Amino acid sequence: MIWLAVLVLALVAGTVGGIVGFGSSIMLMPALVLVVGPKSAVPVMAIAGLMANLSRVAVWWREVDWRVVAVYSLTAIPMTALGARTLVALNEYYVQIALGLFFLAMIPLRRWLLAAGIRIGLVGMAFAGALIGFLAGLVISIGPINTPFFLAYGLVKGAFVSTEAMASAMMGLTKSTVFRRFGALPAETLLQGLLVGSALMAGSWLSKRLMMKIEPSHFRLAMDGILFLAGIVMLATAR
Repeated sequence: MIWLAVLVLALVAGTVGGIVGFGSSIMLMPALVLVVGPKSAVPVMAIAGLMANLSRVAVWWREVDWRVVAVYSLTAIPMTALGARTLVALNEYYVQIALGLFFLAMIPLRRWLLAAGIRIGLVGMAFAGALIGFLAGLVISIGPINTPFFLAYGLVKGAFVSTEAMASAMMGLTKSTVFRRFGALPAETLLQGLLVGSALMAGSWLSKRLMMKIEPSHFRLAMDGILFLAGIVMLATAR
């Protein structure tokens, strides 16, 4: 029954994430922490997130900006590997505390980045890839801070969702490889990630029909509430 509830939540999270480009991991992470523990939840979500991102790419394949993906990934991949290796060595208590503080910090930071109205080019995307890549290795979701950079480049709707998803998938593949290399991705964890990822993928396909009907701003407002709730849950259950 617990895993059935997780899968239903994953379906909803995949649909929301497919519309606004992020949020799936934030919605799922507190539930996964309660079910499998904070340190196991990160590699489970890495596998599931990779599958979700690839499904978003498949849905909007024709609109991927491959130049942005290539430039961003060039710096993001090695920094993601460094961040993931750092995470493997950390204590579970500190991982959960870091996740809670990260989610809470993302509320004002995401709003500031969007309000700043900054426009960037390919060079800016390379710098963003290095910074966010390291954070992606350490924490489960970088969507709230990743999103403004892709929007600042000028990507919108399907092009934004697919390009950001492809770049995130590259980082997710890197994280999964590092976790596997250092023993943080045993068979059971891999299976759990595939299970959750399947539900996220189904949600991604559902999201395409809703993309043009629902205001993304409404979901972003809801995301602030979800970020706050997720952060509080993480901090309250840390042990």
